[in-house]
Amino acid sequence: MTTGQRLAITEDMNIYNALELKQTLLDALAGTDELELNLSQVSEMDSAGLQLLILLKKEAQRAGKTVRIVSHSQAVSSVIDFCNMAAEFGDPLIIPARQAA
Repeated sequence: MTTGQRLAITEDMNIYNALELKQTLLDALAGTDELELNLSQVSEMDSAGLQLLILLKKEAQRAGKTVRIVSHSQAVSSVIDFCNMAAEFGDPLIIPARQAA
C-alpha cells in the first residue's frame, strides 16, 4: 500500500458513469492511505456524482484514510455549493482568478 496517490477524473460524474466511477474511486482508495482527487476536468456532475464523493469520504473515514479534493471544476463546485456540502468535504474550493473578477 502506498502512502499517497493522485487520481484525476476526466469523465463526467453523473448517473451514466456512476457504477464505473464508484469502482475506480474505491480501488484507488484501497491502494493508498492518502488519496488526492483532481476533479478539474469534470465537465458535468449530478447528484449521483455527489453521492460518489460522499461515499468515498465516508469510506476513507471508516478506514482511517484521507481523501482530499485538490482541484474542482466549475461543474463540481456548482453542485457542492448548490447542495451546501462544502463543509462536509472540508476541502478548500479554489476559485480561478478569471472567475473571481
